Amino acid sequence: MLSSVLGSETAVAMNIRIMRAFTASQQIMESNAILFKRVFHLEQHQQETDEKINYLIAKMDDISPKLLSEQIFNTGCIWDAWAYISDLVRSAKHRVVLIDNFVDDRVLSLLDKRADHVEAQIHSRYYESFQTDLKKHNEQYREIDFLQLPHKNHDRFLIIDDDVYLLGASVKDMGISLRLTKV
Repeated sequence: MLSSVLGSETAVAMNIRIMRAFTASQQIMESNAILFKRVFHLEQHQQETDEKINYLIAKMDDISPKLLSEQIFNTGCIWDAWAYISDLVRSAKHRVVLIDNFVDDRVLSLLDKRADHVEAQIHSRYYESFQTDLKKHNEQYREIDFLQLPHKNHDRFLIIDDDVYLLGASVKDMGISLRLTKV
């Protein structure tokens, strides 16, 4: 406005530049309007997609099996018992401890389902064949510690972090008859 009031050549030149800049900015806006609309549409579509994904994740959480404080598996439900105990092991954040007189190589496979940073420990009786399996396992996979029980232990426990589960049968016999109770 000041440049249009002043009559000098500099003011007139400045006024022309301002008008050209204003015209150019309008042309840029008009020529890129389609691009701006596409970006806006993509942002809207991304927000809708995020909402749908969050909805699906919430639904999956609702229908996925929950870890119960007590779970009883009838004879013959071998897979159900194995899957349940596997989910418990996977849920560990720091440690998994199994106290069980009768363990075998299947227990090693089960404990390998834990996260990389989770420690594993087995308290059991000494069996030469299991010690051989454990040694070979630990040479290739993440270490599982073994502590020999000083005497026979009737009860069997699975400890996941600070949660203790009383097992009604040895982990290797899951599904034959297993009652799991959170203590």
